[in-house]
Amino acid sequence: MIHFHNILVLWVFLYGFFTTGVYSKTNSQDVSSLNVMYNSINSRSKLSGWKSSGGDPCGDSWKGIKCSGSSVTEIDLSDLGLSGSMGYQLASLTSVTRFDLSKNNLNGDIPYQLPPNAKYIDLSQNGFTNTVPYSISQMSDLETLNLGRNKLNGQLTDMFGKLTKLKELDLSYNSMTGNLPQSFGKLSSLKKLNLQNNQFAGQITLLVYTPVEDLNIENNRFSGWIPNELKGINIKSGGNSWSSGPSPPSPPGARRNRGGGSSSQSGGGKSSVATGLTIAGIALAVLLVLAIIIALFSRRRRSSTSHLLDDDRLSQRKSFGASYSSKELSRELNSSFRNKVTDPGAVSIDIKPVSKSPSIGFKSLSGRLQSFARRSTSVKATNYALADLQGATANFAPARLLGQGTIGRVYRAKYDDGKVLAVKKIDSSLFQGSAPQEFSDIVVNISKIRNANIAELVGYCSEHGHNMLIYEYFRNGSLHEFLHMSDDYSNPLTWNTRVRIALGTARAVEYLHEGCSPSTVHKNIKSSNILLDIELNPRLCDYGLATFHQRTSQNLGMGYNAPECTKPSAYTAKSDVYSFGVVMLELLTGRMPVDSSKPPVEQCLVRWATPQLHDLDALSEMVDPALRGLYPPKSVSRFADIIALCVQREPEFRPPMSEVVQQLVRLVQRSSMNMREDLGLGASRHSSAMSSAKEDLAASRRLTDF
Repeated sequence: MIHFHNILVLWVFLYGFFTTGVYSKTNSQDVSSLNVMYNSINSRSKLSGWKSSGGDPCGDSWKGIKCSGSSVTEIDLSDLGLSGSMGYQLASLTSVTRFDLSKNNLNGDIPYQLPPNAKYIDLSQNGFTNTVPYSISQMSDLETLNLGRNKLNGQLTDMFGKLTKLKELDLSYNSMTGNLPQSFGKLSSLKKLNLQNNQFAGQITLLVYTPVEDLNIENNRFSGWIPNELKGINIKSGGNSWSSGPSPPSPPGARRNRGGGSSSQSGGGKSSVATGLTIAGIALAVLLVLAIIIALFSRRRRSSTSHLLDDDRLSQRKSFGASYSSKELSRELNSSFRNKVTDPGAVSIDIKPVSKSPSIGFKSLSGRLQSFARRSTSVKATNYALADLQGATANFAPARLLGQGTIGRVYRAKYDDGKVLAVKKIDSSLFQGSAPQEFSDIVVNISKIRNANIAELVGYCSEHGHNMLIYEYFRNGSLHEFLHMSDDYSNPLTWNTRVRIALGTARAVEYLHEGCSPSTVHKNIKSSNILLDIELNPRLCDYGLATFHQRTSQNLGMGYNAPECTKPSAYTAKSDVYSFGVVMLELLTGRMPVDSSKPPVEQCLVRWATPQLHDLDALSEMVDPALRGLYPPKSVSRFADIIALCVQREPEFRPPMSEVVQQLVRLVQRSSMNMREDLGLGASRHSSAMSSAKEDLAASRRLTDF
């Protein structure tokens, strides 16, 4: 009997052991993400238990990993002497709430995608460069973010609006510049803020809208006053350029007085209550009188103006109805095109799946594209497998990174046969809450856009939550690189090449605005999105992605946004015209739209240049020194006139893009006729400049024939 009891106990133990082992088997996405991280880290000796592929982090107790059930919930690899990077697949770690890799030697950019539901992130005391990734803007559960003591630089984008649970933020001991973003004022749970030892500038007034209690802003370039509301907290503010004298009144909506002596709440006795009641009584009386006057006035005007109000409301309904019916019409057209396959002249879309299995979560794309094929001409889009792209980009290694924007990163994919492509990896958080077919719709719409000055979409990938667009690769890089990142030994762009680039880009934007159906607003025109082919012809990229810029609440890099674009919904085709005008200014001056290394009056390119665009003497001083005086003054003057039209503050005064194209064409034609007179060069330099100008003008003439 005792023997049987022992066997029973042993059986129960073994059953419990093996069933626990089964239930502790780690989620496959978590395993894959940790495998990628392990392969991206150079010094792995202290990562005991970790594997480069497969494994069971939860069941095998990998170093620094904690789990709940089959999901990884904590990653703590602090102070292990790790180097390299963190990999590209962190967004798949959806159950991770604590992510700590502080006190290591990690470098490069902070991965654009971090564990999306993390509450605690500490990447301090590493060697990270560039800036704070914009994907943090979507991490609404974040409570602590520590990026202190790295090598971060640049300006903070307006990314903090959704971080209402953030209690502690540490960006100290970096090289960050610019003003504090307005969304700082929405950090409604913020208790501790460390910004010391950076190069932040401007005022800190918006911090009065937060409940911050512990604030360190030492050794920056802040100016203005320290608000009274912040004087009663634990604040360290030395090493800035504060104004002397009493601070101005508190801004409206400030959360509360912090004990610093705001007179509106310092009395507190019966007299202050009486004063308040008196003021309230007067205010009510004034409002009552105004209400009576308005009521009498409205009666008198109602009969004559009511029809205008009705017209306004009717026009709004018409506008909404037109928008809605156009979508319905599109659906009807799509279904009719699916039924019409008798046209022998239609060129089908070329779907070439690289992988044998269909992309997970993207089953309908092939069918949608094939239906689009029946109503499209000369469009090709290849379905690339994720594994194929991982191999071609060395697992999206930092060395293959071509650039980073607000919606994702672009990598160089190189294949064994010599083919090179550019892969735009869209931040997966931008798809949260969206319809399953949204990415397929984007691919279909972008595939419609075909123009000689627009970078062609050649493929797509959608697997395991990753959505990527694949474009042709241009070895010459972007206009931004040519203008702002060339060294003294580089061959600068000649004047007529710059005019040709402006004209080609204008034609691309004109096509989006007036040649597409429906019309497309780019929303992200900047020099880094103008690629240059082998003949330095421009190819505009990043088109058709306006829906994502709408979600990020940020459209462009600093200096390109039109004045009216205080929110994404305000963006129009005329805002594109303004951004294009800024690109023309870059071509004219060789300067960046915002340059903090310049004197304060010259840091904003548009603000500095606009008053001088019609002053011939000042204009000659503005021209890019890299041109070494080899340019036609009359052509430069006409170029400046076009810029002045594009960058006007009021959008209604800016010309449509078709008019900008016409003016640039006329500029090229005049330059062609008057080239010898306009050059105005010395004899020693005349011959080479003429030769270069002839080549560029020949290309410009070809460009006008599109």
